[in-house]
Amino acid sequence: MRITYDGRVHKRYRGPMARQRYENEVRVLRYLEKKGCDYVPRLLHADPDEGDGYIVTTNCGKVVDKIASEKADALFKELEDKYGVRHEDRFPRNITYNDWTGKFNVIDFEFATILESGEGLTLEEVQEHRAGEGWERKD
Repeated sequence: MRITYDGRVHKRYRGPMARQRYENEVRVLRYLEKKGCDYVPRLLHADPDEGDGYIVTTNCGKVVDKIASEKADALFKELEDKYGVRHEDRFPRNITYNDWTGKFNVIDFEFATILESGEGLTLEEVQEHRAGEGWERKD
């Protein structure tokens, strides 16, 4: 991922299940935009033909250094209850703060599920794929 001078976020997908992660993030971001969710990135460009996928989104600020677990939980709960998307990677690294808007935002929808249709990708699916392909986790 890189951020360009104009503030746009450019993301290329690599690694296990890169194509599936790309397709899922594009699907979820488009769904959330239709639902009017204003605290997630806007998808500006999606190119399935560049590698395993490439997107450009709006910038949602900087990843938070610290956030109360209650606040993080409330953001993810609102995403699920109000917009029908369950974020499957509920960690502070996927929450940003935008100084311009004064809002917290949720990012990184590679691992998320649209509850209405059941479409999505979970961390467990990628871990199972890694195990089946002989990938070793390096912690």
